Amino acid sequence: MSCSTAGSPLRPFGLLRAQIREEASPSPKTSSAAPSAAAGSMLKRRRPAPLMVPVDGAAAAAAAAAAVAAVESDPSNEVEEEGDEFAAYCRRGRGRRRVEMEDRHVAQVALGGDPQVALFAVFDGHGGKNAAEFAAQNMPKFMAEEVRKVDGGDSDEIEGAVKKCYLKTDEEFLKREESGGACCVTALLQKGGLTVSNTGDCRAVLSRAGTAEALTSDHRASREDERERIENLGGFVVNNRGTWRVQGSLAVSRGIGDAHLKQWVVADPDTRTLLVDPQCEFLVLASDGLWDKVDNQEAIDIARPLCIGNDKASRMAACRRLVETAGSRGSTDDISVLIIQLQKFSGSS
Repeated sequence: MSCSTAGSPLRPFGLLRAQIREEASPSPKTSSAAPSAAAGSMLKRRRPAPLMVPVDGAAAAAAAAAAVAAVESDPSNEVEEEGDEFAAYCRRGRGRRRVEMEDRHVAQVALGGDPQVALFAVFDGHGGKNAAEFAAQNMPKFMAEEVRKVDGGDSDEIEGAVKKCYLKTDEEFLKREESGGACCVTALLQKGGLTVSNTGDCRAVLSRAGTAEALTSDHRASREDERERIENLGGFVVNNRGTWRVQGSLAVSRGIGDAHLKQWVVADPDTRTLLVDPQCEFLVLASDGLWDKVDNQEAIDIARPLCIGNDKASRMAACRRLVETAGSRGSTDDISVLIIQLQKFSGSS
């Protein structure tokens, strides 16, 4: 391959390179402080107008619907669990912006390995799933430890053990410095006795020969005694758009977590104990997603035909029917329902 020398004629591409170098060199008559006309024209060049791509309204709507369908078809949006003594069904709130369910539940028939002790619970998280998930994972262990300490004790001692369990669950969750909180309701069954406890607005309703009997009272900021308690602790409760809220923030007045409101939103549960007699048919534990749309007696009336004298598949059907009823009435909240067949835990069984 030959190459050009100083004495040889330049090939055409060599001439082009030489011309480019010559044009690129500044002219001795041009001041370095004044930009060239070419440079000036480049500085004045404007960004082209944005390209407008027409959007097909139908296509956009279809894409949005597909996204919603993908979220709603996620298997984690529904949780089922059943045994010979119970059935639980939890469903994520429909039409909600968040993409995870914040409710959790517990069903341990042999708590801590003791076949005579069972624990059932529903946890309703707010501000995320953290507190509900922590409580569901750890409260059974704490409950087993505390109940074991008072084995053979009377109802007062058992209720004291349950309270310690709630407070320990709260204390351990706060150590994690995670956001959010959770309402909860628990049912502890042992030796023919039923101990029901709650913080927040999860609720326990007993079917006593077909009549609804609320075993818990919702802890809401709208309750006069709760407002008084909070105000005595230096807090305040205000009505924000029709809902009473602690420090203008939270509608429930007790719960696990809620570190920023802990001075007022305590984890101290209300607790009561009763004997499981022949009239105690079944117990419904549920989050407020149900109770905001279905009252106590109606819940019993819906569930009873499917729970009395039927198998466990019917108890699951009862849970589903309650959830679907609340959903059909406009509930967009997560809904969890747990039904326990009490005669299986009576002292005579």
